[in-house]
Amino acid sequence: MTEFNRSNWAKAEFSQEYRDNADIYIVERRRLLEILKSFYKHFLCNKQQKKVLDLGCGDGIITHEFLKVDDFLSATLVDGSEDMLDKAKERLRGFKNIQFIKASFQEILEKKILHQTFDFVVSSLAIHHLTMKEKIALFKNIYSCLNVGGHFMNIDVILAPVENLEHWYMTLWKEWIDERKALLGIAGDLYDDIIRRYKDNKDNKPDTLGDQLGALKKIGFKDVDCFYKYGVFTMYGGKK
Repeated sequence: MTEFNRSNWAKAEFSQEYRDNADIYIVERRRLLEILKSFYKHFLCNKQQKKVLDLGCGDGIITHEFLKVDDFLSATLVDGSEDMLDKAKERLRGFKNIQFIKASFQEILEKKILHQTFDFVVSSLAIHHLTMKEKIALFKNIYSCLNVGGHFMNIDVILAPVENLEHWYMTLWKEWIDERKALLGIAGDLYDDIIRRYKDNKDNKPDTLGDQLGALKKIGFKDVDCFYKYGVFTMYGGKK
């Protein structure tokens, strides 16, 4: 596992650039957020007590989306970046029952800092920074801190099972970025290097969707499924 402080995400300018351009970089990002809210409303809104754990929370956008449909939830947001946590605190200012923890995935696994149990654990575009062995360790940690009947959902990038599909998935991604640029009237080659940067970044360690779904089932998660997929972008999870 890459030490968080040595990764790009520890750099404030890197995380700022990501936040500024996330709707262009991430395929159907707004659709992903709507699906996530739909899942929350369908499976959790009717529960009396709803405790959410937002792992790798970034600027707090996912918890904020949940609060739009349910302002009675309590949430714990975890991120290794002080800059990201500051942005999350700014976004969620005024909401009650919100806790922030500065910790990397490495610290979560090694120091076992999560002592509460939760009804919903969610992560977005963060777990792909772990090796498969580390992913499995994190999935086990998540399972142990879920209440019975609680759900886990991960929005992330994955590795295609074969090279030909990987090439096509990268083409789909490039086509999405070109569409966003045309829609927004952005000329030139701005954003065109995002796929190269993704492929060259050693912080990224995607694994196949099949391997990750299989790991969840082996750990004991029920109702394991892929809830969305568009090339390398996916949303999957399960229930304890």
